[in-house]
Amino acid sequence: MVQFQNAEDIQKLGKENVDLALKSFGAWSKGAQAIAIEVADYSKTSFELSTSTLEKLLGAKTLDQAMEIQQSYVKSSYEALVAEMTKIGTLITDLTKDAYKPYEGLFPQVN
Repeated sequence: MVQFQNAEDIQKLGKENVDLALKSFGAWSKGAQAIAIEVADYSKTSFELSTSTLEKLLGAKTLDQAMEIQQSYVKSSYEALVAEMTKIGTLITDLTKDAYKPYEGLFPQVN
């Protein structure tokens, strides 16, 4: 149990807790911004791929050619989505670690 000797001890504890919360909030803010930028970039790239594919489909001369274009699009889209989810998963993991760092000293390590 924590014992306080005077009002200054209480103020010091309060200030330390506010500092920890601000550091954690800063990490959350930075991480959320990185994720938002990544999602916006992916959305732009995905839109460009879709537009390009539509143009190719409109220019297809045969059904086989159209199916080949569509299969290529599906494959590319899937690969891009998997890569993007991997990036976002890494960003979320990093965000969580960075947001927890200010509190590491407050909690005992679990083995």
